[in-house]
Amino acid sequence: MTTTRLLAATAFAALLASPALAQDACPHSGQLDTLYCDENNDLVADAPKDEKKWRDPSTLVWAYTPVEDPAVYANIFKPFTEHLEKCVGKRTVYYPVQSNSAEIEAMRSGRLHFAGFSTGPTGFAVNLAGAVPFAAKGLGAEVRGYNLVAIVKAGSPYQKLGELKDKKVAHTSPSSNSGNLAPRVLFPEQGLTPDKDYKPLMSGGHDKSLLGVISGDYDMAAVASDVYERMITRGTIKKEDVREIYRSPVFPTSSFAYAHDLKPELARKLTECFYSFRFTPAMQKEFNGDDRFLPITYKKEWAVVREVAEKSGTPYNKSAYDAESKREADAAAKKAAADAAKAAGAAPAAPKQ
Repeated sequence: MTTTRLLAATAFAALLASPALAQDACPHSGQLDTLYCDENNDLVADAPKDEKKWRDPSTLVWAYTPVEDPAVYANIFKPFTEHLEKCVGKRTVYYPVQSNSAEIEAMRSGRLHFAGFSTGPTGFAVNLAGAVPFAAKGLGAEVRGYNLVAIVKAGSPYQKLGELKDKKVAHTSPSSNSGNLAPRVLFPEQGLTPDKDYKPLMSGGHDKSLLGVISGDYDMAAVASDVYERMITRGTIKKEDVREIYRSPVFPTSSFAYAHDLKPELARKLTECFYSFRFTPAMQKEFNGDDRFLPITYKKEWAVVREVAEKSGTPYNKSAYDAESKREADAAAKKAAADAAKAAGAAPAAPKQ
């Protein structure tokens, strides 16, 4: 673990234990961390009752889920960030995050004021970081979703999931819905059970999984259809180089959420500014034709995702989060070591048995 990540982990642990951040006693918190209260039972954290705990920062900091290289989105979202500055009337800064856990920790610690969270990590952001989802990308009046897709190389012999037993199958990251949790629930119905029929190989991202299939590192990859389609549109991969052998029912796409302790007037203004924005042509191309943000609620739109999380044995609680974060960090560390070894012209060390 790097010094930076060790310090971040230590700070996060301190936050978990800090009584100073705890809300006043409330009658109902549900699955939320004890820092938060949910008196109206909408499954997300209420704003603090004490107005002194409301935040009204002069500069707003936000991030977007690292489903691909975070640097890709800095320019893509630039017109939107500029729109928010003018609409909200506050300096607004886009901050690239390198992992789902880093994004969640940043909101919990107060360093992020709003963020776009990937489908799976949204539940952890809600329960452990006080995130309040309010928007998702859409087209017209339709909130758009995505599918879990299983991708193989075009010339491979595999036609069904059941043929991938004992093969190299890529998942993305532990907390990813389409990249890890949904395959654990849905693949067994198709004759392929993770951890029994194959050992999931964490690639670190949907884009990395797809590129790994093309390069031959993986025989199959479980990825989100929207990322898959964006990479084709962008020209990062060619459609004719890969083949789809499975597509799931529809899941909601990334949620956009603000921190529960933003001053209510600021939170309302922020949501209004989201809904008034219309995507630029470049954003529409990047996000598969979506042209705006539309209202959503965590209780309704994320019901199917919560069901997958429960059935996959990874409910959105702290113990599951700690386990997922550790696996995410371990996978990142192994990949970094392998990349360093490759750059140095040496073969990666054999994994310990």
